[in-house]
Amino acid sequence: MTYIEPVPASAGPQPELSLIICTLNEGAAIRSVIEEVSDTLKHISHEIIVVDDNSADNTAAEVLELAKTRPNVRLHVRVNERGLSSAAIKGWDIAYGRFLGVMDGDGQHDPDAIRQLAEMILKGDKDLVCASRYIGQTETGLSFFRDLGSRAATWATGLVLKVPLSDPMSGCFMMTRDYYMSARPKLTGIGFKILLDVAASSPVKPRFGEVKAALRQRQGGQSKLDLRVVLDLGALLIEKATGGVMNARFVLFAGVGVTGVFVYAAVLIICHKLLYGATQQPMYRFQYRYDDIVSYSLAIWLSMTWNFFVNNLITFRDKRLKGVALITGLIGFYFACSIGAVISLALSLFMKDHLHIHYLVAGITAALLSSVWNYWASTLLSWRNKKPAPGA
Repeated sequence: MTYIEPVPASAGPQPELSLIICTLNEGAAIRSVIEEVSDTLKHISHEIIVVDDNSADNTAAEVLELAKTRPNVRLHVRVNERGLSSAAIKGWDIAYGRFLGVMDGDGQHDPDAIRQLAEMILKGDKDLVCASRYIGQTETGLSFFRDLGSRAATWATGLVLKVPLSDPMSGCFMMTRDYYMSARPKLTGIGFKILLDVAASSPVKPRFGEVKAALRQRQGGQSKLDLRVVLDLGALLIEKATGGVMNARFVLFAGVGVTGVFVYAAVLIICHKLLYGATQQPMYRFQYRYDDIVSYSLAIWLSMTWNFFVNNLITFRDKRLKGVALITGLIGFYFACSIGAVISLALSLFMKDHLHIHYLVAGITAALLSSVWNYWASTLLSWRNKKPAPGA
């Protein structure tokens, strides 16, 4: 069941528009961004909710200081959570407004475009309105390679999902609360492409509109675009294209598992070369050889350790474990995967000695068969969702 936090009761009139700004170390820009946007929207009843992923800089302090003179500014700080999509969802869940929007906190989104979006959505004849970099011949504001990558991602998204938007990668858009609620149960909250997530999760074909807008020079902070964002996008596309049959996080977990298979195979080959022939006798009371048991066990353990650290970096980046939590998470991962490890070891030995399958094929096949169990078990024991704090 999907948990949706109820909209809190307001002490005063509810604003028409709730604009969410997701931040991570945007202290250099956030004050000017809020002031500029708030002044641009002064003729519209609105609130600005900053959802901050526990920034290491002065982002939260800047927002709180600004809120002293701007009562329509609110701050929500998330701890042990990361990611623009999940931050936007959190902001919308606690918002007051009849209309919901999102923008970046680094100053790249043009306030004039935001005003145009607000005026368009408030007319009441649109469900979803977006700022698009690809209307006409407008300059996108991206470097050549980032623009090329964005256009390629946009093309792939339209091809796979048939989303009727010229810029489904846009990070600046607004929608009605009803449209958001129609998409809410199926939102993944993974990665940075929240518009794609929303548009592909709703069963409603939206009445939509777009305004032309290029990205401005970043006022502060750093780009969050990296290989992990691309991987998140690919996983999200697969989930939506398969109607949710292939969960996005499982797609990432499986991708990491593929790299773990290479580690597994490498260790198995090395051990086989070094240990094979060390003893020709079966292990006492067992029918299997020492060298096979040691080789498969070491390969399982090392690939398991590899998978944990890479999954912590990529698959569960929004729940990334650090410090003591990293150690306890690793122990939990070992425990979670222990049943899968035993299954993998038993299947490997059985296929090799009784079905006479090549040792490497037997090992890799067994590892793949145990991967589904490892995903669900590790999700529960290592990167399980933390219960929200009271009042969060």
